[in-house]
Amino acid sequence: MQRDIKITEQIDTHTHYRKLQKEKASHFLGKYGMLLILIALVVLMSILSPTFFTSGNLLNIVRQMSIIGIVAIGVTMVIITTGIDLSSGSVIALVSVMVATFAQPNSYPLVVAIFIGLGIGLLAGVINGTIIAKGKIAPFIVTLGMMTAARGAALLFSDGRPIGNLSPTFTFIGQGTLLGIPVPIFIFAFVGIFSYMLLNHTKFGKYVYAIGGNEQAAIIAGVNVVKYKILIYGYAGLLSSVAGIVLTSRIASGQPTAGTMYELDAIAAAVIGGTSLTGGIGTIGGTIIGALIIGVMNNGLDLLNVSSYWQQILKGAIIVIAVLIDSRKNKKA
Repeated sequence: MQRDIKITEQIDTHTHYRKLQKEKASHFLGKYGMLLILIALVVLMSILSPTFFTSGNLLNIVRQMSIIGIVAIGVTMVIITTGIDLSSGSVIALVSVMVATFAQPNSYPLVVAIFIGLGIGLLAGVINGTIIAKGKIAPFIVTLGMMTAARGAALLFSDGRPIGNLSPTFTFIGQGTLLGIPVPIFIFAFVGIFSYMLLNHTKFGKYVYAIGGNEQAAIIAGVNVVKYKILIYGYAGLLSSVAGIVLTSRIASGQPTAGTMYELDAIAAAVIGGTSLTGGIGTIGGTIIGALIIGVMNNGLDLLNVSSYWQQILKGAIIVIAVLIDSRKNKKA
């Protein structure tokens, strides 16, 4: 009898141990899974293309993805609150043509063009947030309207034509280098670090997660949800304008068609990086990794001469898989 009890206890202990190990492995994969995928992707592309793993190409990947990454960081905060922002690409276009107008040689100081660009993005975001928070209208509808309006304003202001002849001091933002590293990477790094601190070490960040986790509970706890939603969308708009300034400087012209589909790439980067579409979950680090995964994939497939059409199909499949994984996580939770 005692022997049977001991055997049962041993089996229970072994089962409990296996369950703990499984939970640890699941937690590890949940925390570092996307980073492991990024590393595996880099290794795979390095094997398939000898020109991939070079300092010049790696810097080029980060520089190319810095613009999407900046937008994606703002979009991440919006998605954490169970919102969405479809207007990012159009805001980039509007900022692009406006900034280019004020960045002509021997016209206005550089700071004027930058402040006008930042102001436009911030205003667009605040308008989105105000209508969503005070009008109680779905974020999808509001930001879709802003997407259409901002694109139309960009085309109207520029008469549908690019605005070129930008000053060298302005083009340095997107084309220059410091210590051998492209300036856009420094801007991306600054935005990433600042946003990480904002989301993880301030009252603002705490309220972002609270609103996304349970908005009604946040209201009961005394959080001014209307105010913080306006701030969150305003910050997303501000980061879109930063991306618009960098893009305009890099291509040395204001383009009314700039930023097309950027909002979807930004959402993809956030979702791939682990931001939950149901709200309450998401990290800046995860979004940056998600943006880099897209960048590595695009760059590697370009080096392998894979059609851009196949690249879009693959990107779409990755987004769907990421959402399915997120959905399974939520069901288990």
